[in-house]
Amino acid sequence: MLNVPSQAFPAPGSQQRAASGGRSKVPLKQGRSLMDWIRLTKSGKDLTGLKGRLIEVTEEELSKHNKKDDCWVCIRGLVYNVSPYMEYHPGGEDELMRAAGSDGTDLFDQVHRWVNYESMLKECLVGRMAVKPVAIVKGNMFHQTSEMMNSFSIDHSSCSFQSSENHEKKLLNGILLKSKVPDLPAKEISPSYDWFQTDSLVTIVIYTKQKDMDSESVIVDCQDGCFRAEIIIKDYSYLLHSELSHEIQEDISVRVAEKTGKVEIVLKKKDNISWKYLGHPLENHNSFTEHREKGLYYRKCTLISKVDVTHDTKLYCLMLPPGTHLQVPIGQHVYLKQIVSGTELVKPYTPVLESLHSDSQETQHPHNKYVYVMIKIYHTGLFSPHFDRLQIGDCVSLSSPEGNFKKSQLQDLEELFLLAAGTGFTPMVKILNFALTNITSLRKVKLMFFNKTEGDILWRNQLEQLADKERRFEVEFILSEPTCEWTGKRGRISLPLLSEFIKRSLEDSRVLICICGPAPFTEQGIRLLKDLNFSQEEVHSFTA
Repeated sequence: MLNVPSQAFPAPGSQQRAASGGRSKVPLKQGRSLMDWIRLTKSGKDLTGLKGRLIEVTEEELSKHNKKDDCWVCIRGLVYNVSPYMEYHPGGEDELMRAAGSDGTDLFDQVHRWVNYESMLKECLVGRMAVKPVAIVKGNMFHQTSEMMNSFSIDHSSCSFQSSENHEKKLLNGILLKSKVPDLPAKEISPSYDWFQTDSLVTIVIYTKQKDMDSESVIVDCQDGCFRAEIIIKDYSYLLHSELSHEIQEDISVRVAEKTGKVEIVLKKKDNISWKYLGHPLENHNSFTEHREKGLYYRKCTLISKVDVTHDTKLYCLMLPPGTHLQVPIGQHVYLKQIVSGTELVKPYTPVLESLHSDSQETQHPHNKYVYVMIKIYHTGLFSPHFDRLQIGDCVSLSSPEGNFKKSQLQDLEELFLLAAGTGFTPMVKILNFALTNITSLRKVKLMFFNKTEGDILWRNQLEQLADKERRFEVEFILSEPTCEWTGKRGRISLPLLSEFIKRSLEDSRVLICICGPAPFTEQGIRLLKDLNFSQEEVHSFTA
């Protein structure tokens, strides 16, 4: 709902622009760009109409402010007066009005939950929603807690009522309270955790009770004495978050037993002393919720290299902090965040490999310590030029992975077709590498790569070398603005091109078609594939 407001950000032709089902943008009036909005928020003008006061807003009061010139919206418990922002919103006034006078959190999350609305709308903050008292029944006792009323994020595990002798259990008892469990099918069993120690190590064990878990499902961050571990279980997220009772070294290790789903996170003690308890619970500790309900978590990464790929695209290598374990799954993206003109800007990018050549890739930086992103620099934009000015050693914030592509979609596949335009090629890199390396049933992989000119083709030499080396792989380059010397195919995505390129070897071949590019390219491609009688299950589109 609240999109980053800029006429040039993301640039109109950006293949990495986040889309949401083809949601259209509305042309902004002159003087209504992102920079104009930033200048307005810094002008000292009262954008809330409350002369700097913050108030507590009831549902009844919120519902009264439902007009374009008096529009209040609640997002995650905070209420904003978005009326001044109406003309600056690329999605148009009607999009904002869908949440007028109500809680717009779900609408916001459906479109761009990664947008940093707190920064964008900080001068529009009216106050917070009034929270009703929460009744808790424990045994034969009935309690009302005012502590909950003063917190937007309630950690139910910290609301247990225990005597002082149970203090250590209250700190971290490793048992997931049933009140935290979302509505899962009856056969699903909620995770739990425990911990043990030796003289030099602390091992935290998470029992997911799920098969086919792998290290990509585990994200660990140990920074400044805080331990945070997120375990992705299908569409849900299990979070451990605590302030450790003692200091640890930077090195951590993660082990996953795929058959049982047991996850072990090993921490090295700084001092070889016995810990009486693991630590103090922090926000949302020991919670199990739908993954989409989680806010994005960022960590500071260090830029260690940038290499030209084409005349306007570069490959950047970001090193994760020493206490972080993170592997971006195939087909998923991350968000990069940086401060531009005093405002936080966020953009999604799909990480790639260091190279298409898997043998060289394996000998380079470990994939759980480094993240590679391929970024096209739009000189009229805001985010990418500023990012390109970063020096080696500078830091940038990187989020945990997001996305709905599942590795299981590639299992037992016989034919894989990849349709990419420009930097829409980035999701295809890991898919291509994984499929050729791991899917033994695969008979054919074909990449149809659309660009304007020859100079725009990303990793052309590597793709051609891979096609020469790997008999199952074929690549076709299509240019919309070629020179007269170009002997390859010309044009844009069309029915004749697709019908010639995408053909089943056998009538019952197991097929997957992945498509990524600018929104018009992707939307047109999906329509054409439907005309070619490919089912919805056989097509996966990437929209960041």
